[in-house]
Amino acid sequence: MRLKMDNDLMVEEFFDGTQLLGIVAPMKSYQFCWQANQMMQVDFRINNDFEIQLDKKKRKYYFSVYEYAEPAGSLVHYLYSNQFDGEYLLPEFKNLDYLWLMKGDNILPQALTDLQQTIRAIPSVQLVVELSTDKIKNKGHLIF
Repeated sequence: MRLKMDNDLMVEEFFDGTQLLGIVAPMKSYQFCWQANQMMQVDFRINNDFEIQLDKKKRKYYFSVYEYAEPAGSLVHYLYSNQFDGEYLLPEFKNLDYLWLMKGDNILPQALTDLQQTIRAIPSVQLVVELSTDKIKNKGHLIF
């Protein structure tokens, strides 16, 4: 008997109950995280275990993932770089520099709105938009 991994089920389970924001902020990821940490009293840290590697055009592309777990509750924030050396983690969203994924706890609509307004206040942030995971073609690229 051979076991087959059900990628669709894995993707569905990964995204169950998540919220996703797209961010346009033309700056290096470590600068964006530093500014978010300063302004929002959070502690985003790079998680090299979650770094996403894609093989395209006979090359390897590496997309960093930063992580912050809220001290109260089980909500974890992940910040993905959407760009590396001219390639995109999610090619359908080439205009976005970062993807902010929240997972592990329900987020009230007002809390999500407040978070978006706080992110918009970070210098160099030009756009913050809520993304529907239904619109993402390459969802598997976000799974670490």
